[in-house]
Amino acid sequence: MASTVTDTGDRAPTPSGRASREALGKAIVQTVAYSDIFDYPLTATEIHRYLIGPAVSRETVQSHLAGEALVPELLAERDGYFSLPGREAIIATRRERARRAEALWSRALVFGRIIASFPFVRMVAITGELAMDNVRPASDIDYFVVTEHHRLWLCRGMILALVRLAARRHVAICPNYLLSEQALALHDRDLYAAHEVAQMVPIAGHDTYARFRRLNAWTFGYLPNAVGSPRERRATPHARPVRAVAESALRSPAGGLVERWERERKVRKLSRSAPPGGEASFASDWCKGHYHNHGQLVLHAFNARTGICEEARP
Repeated sequence: MASTVTDTGDRAPTPSGRASREALGKAIVQTVAYSDIFDYPLTATEIHRYLIGPAVSRETVQSHLAGEALVPELLAERDGYFSLPGREAIIATRRERARRAEALWSRALVFGRIIASFPFVRMVAITGELAMDNVRPASDIDYFVVTEHHRLWLCRGMILALVRLAARRHVAICPNYLLSEQALALHDRDLYAAHEVAQMVPIAGHDTYARFRRLNAWTFGYLPNAVGSPRERRATPHARPVRAVAESALRSPAGGLVERWERERKVRKLSRSAPPGGEASFASDWCKGHYHNHGQLVLHAFNARTGICEEARP
């Protein structure tokens, strides 16, 4: 779900480097524990980027990880990766999934370029498992799409046609979150949502992405070091002149009628199928098809892991 606000121009807090060693150690363990939910050990650089809580320098994090303050009962290190104790086997899991991601990225960029070429699409980003190179055999390609105001449901219809075409080629693409430019400030503001924002990889519409990050500067309260995109990936849209002509035609009253018809029937249908109290949400300016309440499950798992870590603390 999202809310409509204006651009605030907020920025990430400046790293102070003054967090106590105890607070920093706890934040590092929490960060690794969150990543452990996804069987994903972290490097020192990644721990710094996704550090939960204090805004500190990369050098401070690396110094802590290399020093005596690293408690073996709470954190394990092997081959430059950090995990919870007894979970070192996920290092091999991460490497295997990263190799699988290499092949999937090329497909993601091809279909992302097509989506970015559709009328009224203003930004396309990769989210989910591929964004982190943590791809399982059954993983699909998750897209986060921003559209022009009052044309989101037209865009969604065009994207779903591409989904069906990709399926014929045995490629599973999932545009499960669409927002209009009028709803870039997210309503859900928790650790899971902050991670999803910080991990997404924009591949088209980088100016819109920059505005999206500014309007969601609340994420820095959870992940103060996660500034900007985690990597550089670009998929330049095809046929810009053709898209401009199509947009001009679809801004007509007839285009508005089609948008309203599509929106009303789909919002009714999708809302009926969404579990009550869940994460899925549908309106004129957003289509959030998160039916499985994944965010809630992740936060429950995180709380369980951090509780165990606290019990193991000497």
